[in-house]
Formats: sequence, C-alpha cells, structure tokens
Amino acid sequence: MAVPKGKVSKARRDKRRSSVWKLSAPALVKCPKCGALHMPHRMCSECGYYNGRQVKAVQADEQ
Repeated sequence: MAVPKGKVSKARRDKRRSSVWKLSAPALVKCPKCGALHMPHRMCSECGYYNGRQVKAVQADEQ
C-alpha cells in the first residue's frame, strides 16, 4: 500500500532552494582598443568600438 509523502517544513524547503537563486556577477572583458572593462559581445562604452570597428561616436571628456 502507498504511503503519503511526509511534509517538508518551510525551513527545510528554503534551505534547499537557497543556493539555486544566487545571482552571478557579470563577466567582464578588456577592450583591445582602450583597455576598459565591458561586457562581452557588447560595444565598449568608453571608446565606442566593437569587433575592431567604431559603431558609435563617443565625445571625449573635457577637463
């Protein structure tokens, strides 16, 4: 005869789920043009280059 499963307490359930939902830090790569860190497969926000060519004109900071 089948036996009902035992109740899993909230504490035991939450302990099991605690390690599943942690966010990982985004990976960063170094821009070959300027050396700034940016996310992979994205345009560099510092110099505006992606895959060896300029895709956006970025204004230089005036100081």
